[in-house]
Amino acid sequence: MNLTAIQQKIYDVRGEKIMFDFDLAALYEVETRILNQAIKRNKDSFPDDFMFKLTLQEWQDMSSQFVMTSGKRPKSALPYGFTEHGVTMLASVLKSPKARKMNIAIVRAFIALKKFVSEHGELVGQFMELKQRIGEHDIQLSQIYDAIENLLDSKAEERKWEERQRIGFKK
Repeated sequence: MNLTAIQQKIYDVRGEKIMFDFDLAALYEVETRILNQAIKRNKDSFPDDFMFKLTLQEWQDMSSQFVMTSGKRPKSALPYGFTEHGVTMLASVLKSPKARKMNIAIVRAFIALKKFVSEHGELVGQFMELKQRIGEHDIQLSQIYDAIENLLDSKAEERKWEERQRIGFKK
């Protein structure tokens, strides 16, 4: 499997780059329940900074961002997220040659992602600056629209006053 395909399965949750249990199971060519059973048997190898269960809100936010087939994940269970260290630890739990090869590819994908972010870190700053500017422009445009609306309202009031039905003597 190529590096890009693996990198597309890395998501940002809680400020961490993670992979979901069902994506890892697919890469290792095992069922998700088998992967999770192996992890439960070795729970002490996976502290919270290696693996965590997503909250319902996090899962709903994530599932709105990508399309999955219905058979990929049971609807009742929330997925586990594995950090880079958790993925590395999986190599000690899953002992098949396929799992070891895939683990190496996954670690390389995480490393390539970190390298990209470190090399293009200034872009993140520029994006944040642009986002702030756009926010400021939105506020300014809103103020301009309000001023135009007020001006149009006052003109409409003046027009109504001038076009009112007059009462009294005609000249």
